[in-house]
Amino acid sequence: MKIAYLQCPTGISGDMCLGALVSLGVPLEYLTLNLNKLGIEHEYELKAELVHRNGQEATKVHVDLTHHHHHHEHQNSHHHGRHLPEIEGMILQAKLPSRAEAWSLAVFRQLAIAEGAVHGIAPEKVHFHEVGAVDAIVDIVGTCLGLDWLGIDSNEEGLPLLYCSAFPTGGGTVRAAHGVMAVPVPAVMKLWEMRSCPVYSNGIDKELVTPTGAAIATTLAREFGAPPSITIQKIGLGAGNLNLPMANVLRLWLGEQEVSTNSNIETISILETQIDDLSPQAIGYVYEALFAVGALDVFTQSIGMKKSRPGILLTVICYPENLSKCEAVLFRETTTLGIRRSSQQRAILQREIQQVETAYGVVRVKVAWQDQKTFTNALPEYDDCAELARKHNISWREIQRQALQNWYLQHK
Repeated sequence: MKIAYLQCPTGISGDMCLGALVSLGVPLEYLTLNLNKLGIEHEYELKAELVHRNGQEATKVHVDLTHHHHHHEHQNSHHHGRHLPEIEGMILQAKLPSRAEAWSLAVFRQLAIAEGAVHGIAPEKVHFHEVGAVDAIVDIVGTCLGLDWLGIDSNEEGLPLLYCSAFPTGGGTVRAAHGVMAVPVPAVMKLWEMRSCPVYSNGIDKELVTPTGAAIATTLAREFGAPPSITIQKIGLGAGNLNLPMANVLRLWLGEQEVSTNSNIETISILETQIDDLSPQAIGYVYEALFAVGALDVFTQSIGMKKSRPGILLTVICYPENLSKCEAVLFRETTTLGIRRSSQQRAILQREIQQVETAYGVVRVKVAWQDQKTFTNALPEYDDCAELARKHNISWREIQRQALQNWYLQHK
């Protein structure tokens, strides 16, 4: 399985993403050919060159606009500002490769939601002063084209198997369309908040993460933090514009991750906490609240705690993107003062929900396979069986028996 990791010690911007992708071998001609389908071929010129940042060679991609040759995401308010529907229309009409199209639309939608939240307006009403200009459209769509060209695999949601490091906050101020702003600018802060991103200060008071770079990473990356388990094949280096105390380079790791031939592998987060002073009546409510925010499973175990107190070990399994929400429920609804976090990989069977007719009504059946549709098991959904059993005043086991029997008859 081919995956990628964005390492951004000096931040991330759209042109740095393009530089890293070209460094990995994505042809500039391929990007230009597809980008021109957006109908903006007369408005920009794409160039790439090798540059040095603190003695390190990296690829710098320039998006030169026809009426000026200055690439900076905060100075484009006068050049073809666009609203989200117009940008979405451009992307859909371009007939790009399907994954690149979907990813590009997702990035712009994420950015519109963030900008809309900052300005208090609907995403469709956002006027992209900074990021709707031609150079940033090229950055976002070009990055999605490049990731697709590299053949990075997709997850179950259709997004690339892309991971990203924590973000440096930067500092100081920057002049934008709305005046002088503190760094990180509001749109970047909102994007970080939307994904509960880890951030830190590297001591550099410059704008290190731009709205376009943040939108790309927070939309497409599956997790943030340390690198995943990966066998590195190649590393792309994309140069930024600024001269900094450390090399201003975005590093894109490209590699392989071993996958079981019998199942899919996915990363999950585990939350654990020990509790000895919470009313048992509250546990059921905690379960419901955790499932409501995306927990995959919740369970308790009886344990002995300090001072010989009986207690419970409460464990929550969730996807990494839902970790902060589940953690917030635990702190809000229980008496715990601390929660342990860990990440694990789990093997899962391919599964889907099918429907089967019984004498009492329709029942959903969860069907699982391995080895590319080698049948493993089928199990009627409990809630459907329970609802029909109560409705017709017969046993739950009879509904389940009929559902399973009829499913097997249909799939002999």
